[in-house]
Amino acid sequence: MKASETPLLKLIQQGHQFVIPIYQRAYSWTAAECDQLMADIERAGGDDHLTSHFTGSIVYVEKGLSNLTTQEPHLVIDGQQRMTTVMLLIAALARVLEGLPEGTPAPLPDFAPKKLRNRYLVNSDEEGEDYFKLLLSEKDRETLKAIIGGTPLPSNPSESVSNNHRRFLDHLEKPGTDLGAVCRGLAKLVVVDIRLDRTSDNPQLIFESMNSTGLQLSQADLIRNFVLMGLDPALQEKLYTTYWRPMETDFGQAAYEKQFDDFVRHYLTVVTGEIPRFDDVYGAYKKYARAFTSGGAEIGALVRELYEYARRYCAVALGQEADKRLAAAFRDLREIKADVVYPLLLELYTDYELGVLRNDDLVSIVDMVTSYIFRRAVCRIPTNSLNRTFSTFTKTIDKERYVESVQAHLLGLKSYRAFPSDQQFRVDLTKADMYNFKRRSYLLRRLENFGRKEHVSIEDYTIEHILPQNENLSEQWRADLGPDWAQVQEHYLHTLGNLTLTGYNSEYSDRPFARKRDMEGGFRESPLRLNRGLGSLETWNEQAIVERAERLADQALEIWPRPARPEGFPDTDLSNTESGYSIADHPNLTNQSLLALFEEFRGRVLALDEAVTETFLKRYIAYKAETNFVDVVVQSERLKLTLNMPFEVLHDERGLAWDVTGKGTAGNGNVQVALDSATDLGHVMGLVRQAYEFQVGE
Repeated sequence: MKASETPLLKLIQQGHQFVIPIYQRAYSWTAAECDQLMADIERAGGDDHLTSHFTGSIVYVEKGLSNLTTQEPHLVIDGQQRMTTVMLLIAALARVLEGLPEGTPAPLPDFAPKKLRNRYLVNSDEEGEDYFKLLLSEKDRETLKAIIGGTPLPSNPSESVSNNHRRFLDHLEKPGTDLGAVCRGLAKLVVVDIRLDRTSDNPQLIFESMNSTGLQLSQADLIRNFVLMGLDPALQEKLYTTYWRPMETDFGQAAYEKQFDDFVRHYLTVVTGEIPRFDDVYGAYKKYARAFTSGGAEIGALVRELYEYARRYCAVALGQEADKRLAAAFRDLREIKADVVYPLLLELYTDYELGVLRNDDLVSIVDMVTSYIFRRAVCRIPTNSLNRTFSTFTKTIDKERYVESVQAHLLGLKSYRAFPSDQQFRVDLTKADMYNFKRRSYLLRRLENFGRKEHVSIEDYTIEHILPQNENLSEQWRADLGPDWAQVQEHYLHTLGNLTLTGYNSEYSDRPFARKRDMEGGFRESPLRLNRGLGSLETWNEQAIVERAERLADQALEIWPRPARPEGFPDTDLSNTESGYSIADHPNLTNQSLLALFEEFRGRVLALDEAVTETFLKRYIAYKAETNFVDVVVQSERLKLTLNMPFEVLHDERGLAWDVTGKGTAGNGNVQVALDSATDLGHVMGLVRQAYEFQVGE
């Protein structure tokens, strides 16, 4: 390896041709990076005291460490983003200078349009692809060639390449742009010129260790380079064309950039049985790849396996499933953001393709898993603790009785992993805040289309509070709701019974119920099933809200059912908890503000560790690791927490906790602290974490 400081324009001019290998990521600089580069160039060009502006490094492979006068193309390992962007800028500058009135001198003698093209953009004595100084990878190549060659863009151009070239043109053509400063700034760009010898340097190791400026490489970029970089060019081309490029195409540019890393993490979870850290997907893949090929397997088999799982992921997670019933089932899972189940679904879909799992059975299992995840979401049970559950799920499956064993396993999950009961689901669905529920659109879409063959797209409608949100309700509304109208509004405003869909939200406004019912487009005329029955009501009050919520809950229990235990499997389910109690046995949680506080608290406690369990008991709710570390008594206006640790070792700088050593309490421990809406939940969670760490340490 040799490194030297070199003006970028000199590097480009002396190099016969630079080629971006097929394993490199596509050109991806955005307007922000282009604008920053242009600002740096203009600032350097406008400051006579600056002799240079450093802009990173260019790393490339050449067969031998000869001078850059050789006619061999150089493979760019790092720096393609800035090199491509500078060439787009030079192409735009040449075009703008060509458009100046005849006789206008170039801003600098060496920046005449013809010189710009022949020195930095093309090899004027060559033909075909040898004509171009820079050849990008497949996706971007034809677009850059068209821009440099002055020919029409291809039918499906690279948006990044064409858009950034147009952005430079627009900037250079603006009145007042100092083209001289641009030219001087370009001449001052300096890079570290790093040349590698293929026979003695390891490009992959050098590539991994580079700390270049520009966009951070994704885990997928690193994996692609790791797989393809060291291969013979012919095999490299074959694997890229047969497998990698189709994967990129199936994902599409946006999904490839945002979701491919997630896919690889799910894939590795399936094939290794271990869940990689988000920031170490590449490291986990390298470890798996080396183990895969150490037994004599070809690298082609490894890439083919990744490709096959990518196809399955695109069907499940990116809406590319052709079968209508499966596509609808997968869409529901995507809507409720159930990413934790993807390792399981990749395994199920593999068995489906192999003929081990029938289409109807796969649909049934996906619907079952959707019910499980959605019920937990309604009951505000976090899903982040389920990664391990679904990564090992198939180990429990009897493939001779596929569906039944999935049912049995889901029903056998205990404590914080349990399948919410009908009672718990109904209580939370009818009493909790569904307006601020993240999956409310999915909830209302499924309720609206319950029993329909002609589905309604709810994207055409907005959420309507039948009882308005306005705290200053009209006299008519107060009369309809009765003397406790304020409490009724506070208690039921955002609950399911008071929410519906309409296309007349602005017309309804805060009008009285009778007006909303009878006006043009009102509830009486509404074609939506969610509004069925509203047209026949005389008033909208607490009773009407409760009755409608119960009716919708009946439908929800059919849409998201809890499966029955199949014959031949032992009944290990204990009604959602090991104790037989549930959230319904703590009636103070019907207070909506207290319920919201409890849901926030329980979510944070369960998120401490996936080993934390939640058990509803008659007098309190227990959270335990190996044993209880915090117990919660739901009082009328607050939550009273008992922490299972010595009071003298607790660090409580706010002094919120008190010592109950030797006193009779509901719960386990010597420390108590109260939590209400005015308490700092963050500080209280710090105390809870101390109790958790004390128990784990013990």
